[in-house]
Amino acid sequence: MTDYNLFSKAPDGDLYTKWEDYKKNLKTLSPEEANKYKVIVIGTGLAGASASATLAEQGFNVHAFSFHESPRRAHSIAAQGGINAAKNYKGDGDSIMRLFYDTIKGGDFRSREDNVYRLAEISKNIIDQCVAQGVPFAREYGGLLDNRSFGGVQVSRTFYARGQTGQQLLLGAYSALSRQLEKKKVIFYPRHDMLDVVLVDGKAKGIVTRNLINGEIKTHSADIVILATGGYSNVYYLSTNAMASNVTANWRAHRKGALFANPSFTQIHPTCIPVKNDFQSKLTLMSESLRNDGRVWVPKKKNDQRKPIDIPEEERDYYLERIYPAFGNLVPRDVASRRAKEVCDEGRGIGPTGFAVYLDFQKAIEEKGEDFIREKYGNLFDMYQNITDENPYKTPMKIYPAVHYTMGGLWVDYNLMTTIEGLFSIGESNFSDHGANRLGASALMQGLADGYFVIPHTAMDFLAKETPLTKDITERREFKEAEEKTKNEIAKLMKVDGKLAVDEVHKRARKDSLG
Repeated sequence: MTDYNLFSKAPDGDLYTKWEDYKKNLKTLSPEEANKYKVIVIGTGLAGASASATLAEQGFNVHAFSFHESPRRAHSIAAQGGINAAKNYKGDGDSIMRLFYDTIKGGDFRSREDNVYRLAEISKNIIDQCVAQGVPFAREYGGLLDNRSFGGVQVSRTFYARGQTGQQLLLGAYSALSRQLEKKKVIFYPRHDMLDVVLVDGKAKGIVTRNLINGEIKTHSADIVILATGGYSNVYYLSTNAMASNVTANWRAHRKGALFANPSFTQIHPTCIPVKNDFQSKLTLMSESLRNDGRVWVPKKKNDQRKPIDIPEEERDYYLERIYPAFGNLVPRDVASRRAKEVCDEGRGIGPTGFAVYLDFQKAIEEKGEDFIREKYGNLFDMYQNITDENPYKTPMKIYPAVHYTMGGLWVDYNLMTTIEGLFSIGESNFSDHGANRLGASALMQGLADGYFVIPHTAMDFLAKETPLTKDITERREFKEAEEKTKNEIAKLMKVDGKLAVDEVHKRARKDSLG
């Protein structure tokens, strides 16, 4: 058992000046000097694409690897509802300190405060960056950027692009990445899976990959490796994550000595389409933004089989509004999920399984009009109707909690470096910012903060102290051994001659765990 001395490397000083003061002491490289270094980035979602584009802009030679055929396919597009920033455009008392406190409190005080304050501080820059890229954030009638509320807060700080914020932000990062691809500062490897991290003298100096088109196993060397591979929600058989979110890169890094932090901190999102049958391979998220206008309720009577329109108001329990009058339906995700499970366990759940609650827009439609709701949530309503064949404008949505996001991840220090020197982890891949529960609309914030505004400084500081590789080093013994080990592991698996597909084993394990 190896003993690790975990040191966050967070600088001393006042919280509100720490990051700016710290940056002044970080070493920098000119574009000419940076051109001597090679950086490998695994993953090209929001965190990976923004990091790749920014590092290339600084002069580094970036090799970006993706499981997908295009960065636009990354699961970042599934973050629909918005992105937080402490701009205080609504004049409701928001501030960097308030966003910092909301994030710390929302995470049950399990976050590293230094990282969280930096995140809140950088949030304002993210919006400016994305607007400059042309991201079409929603605007008020007068042309100013609009905001809406999300769970766990009492201010409006969430910037959004209808119900497709993640997609629009990813297109912005993709445009920045495409510019560097055109300049040949980024080389993109589509449909590649990382199979191992290669260590040379204890430092990450490359990777082993498999080409998913032709199966070729190959090694790649670089001065540092950055993991931007998202979370591990697909450890659970059913989650809202894309099936291609295969979680294995972090595990392979962990196997090489990168410690994992808080693996049990998994977010159960309260606003998902319920399980329908045993044939499903994944679940679908309905954005938390819907709880701005939707009201969550269940019948007061147990086992009430009436249609929702036949249940009068006095026989409905708007339980979140009843229990949490200060927040109403916009309580934090973990709270809303627990309460939904409780009312269903009491026998008041709805639908054929009894594991669902209503999300009702009737009152909002009556007060604001159907056109208003359609303008704000139209694509989400269309998605719901396409999946369930029910019209949410006419009948309440059915929702139930589902695994959605992982706050745990690879342990990183203040510089976002793991316990392996030269191996960095950014975005949902690391553990640093959200504690035991992430606030809604903060995933996009963290991914872009890490990619655009943190890793370019901290990675450059690390590289400035390293001698650049003057040539490809994949002929070294460490690379040959890693490649051979990987091939042997694959050969061993292929000889199993089992009768079940991996998915079937995973599915049975889920059923066994449920009893």
